Amino acid sequence: MIDTHCHLTHVKFNEDADAAVARAVEAGVTACITIGTGVADAISARDLSRRHPGVIFATAGLDPFSSHAAGDGFDDRCAELEALLTAGGFVAVGEIGLDYHYDLDSRPVQAERFARQLDMAARLDLPVVVHVREAHDDLAAILSHHPGNRGVIHSFTGGPSQAERYLSLGWSLAFNGVITFKNAEEVRAAARLAPADRIVVETDSPYLAPNPKRGMRCEPAFVARRAPPAPAGSAAASSSTDTAASRCPCSIRSSGWRLAQAGWRGGSLPKRRCPMWPATNPPSPQQSRADRLAAPRPRANCCLPAVQTLA
Repeated sequence: MIDTHCHLTHVKFNEDADAAVARAVEAGVTACITIGTGVADAISARDLSRRHPGVIFATAGLDPFSSHAAGDGFDDRCAELEALLTAGGFVAVGEIGLDYHYDLDSRPVQAERFARQLDMAARLDLPVVVHVREAHDDLAAILSHHPGNRGVIHSFTGGPSQAERYLSLGWSLAFNGVITFKNAEEVRAAARLAPADRIVVETDSPYLAPNPKRGMRCEPAFVARRAPPAPAGSAAASSSTDTAASRCPCSIRSSGWRLAQAGWRGGSLPKRRCPMWPATNPPSPQQSRADRLAAPRPRANCCLPAVQTLA
């Protein structure tokens, strides 16, 4: 099982982040991606990943809240973010996106800052973790103008129509504890229509603990608590939620391919090969970008730690 989105650097994990990692591993979680929201938090996320190599992986981005907090200093923070990502140690840009629920920056400002980071991700050939709240139409419109980006719509809480639009643009959907909530039938309907290879699971720890732990602090070990299997005949019925929980972002088409490439920049020497790789040798960082893109892709359910450490 892989928790594709958690916040292990959140203040609620100040006293036991390492213990939470240990509990996750004990529960059968093979990898967690901890999200850096803002430059300082991203550095903390990277430091945590270095304490738990092969288990914890980090991202970095200026989400709507850290972008708002940057104020007039956003340009400086954006430059710092790009330098940090260029230095390596991160597997994706994010989370970044739009949030219309809270009184943050104006919508045009949010859109411009989001688009700048999408361009940054494209330059660095990194996948994107997208945050969206009450802004599906505007966000999908922006993504449609950035066809070179790929990644995942984090904490998807829309319905079938929003899901279909993101899927048509080439993005994957991440579901968390919300899908277990009584009033989340629209979210479950979206999950049922999504192709099995375009779904990943997350906890969004410390938020959104699934039933029956709702109201508690969420943590990566809870990724094992999932919604009931999709009804027979649905798009997801051919792959159980067990499969979705074990699917690593490496299997998300081109976004996963870029995620794997990102790991080679600063990864350790290989210890084992993921059994999901084709029999031929995977590409190496010494190859040209064209050769790497032409090399064999990992199969579905590729093991993130193994792929990340291939060099």
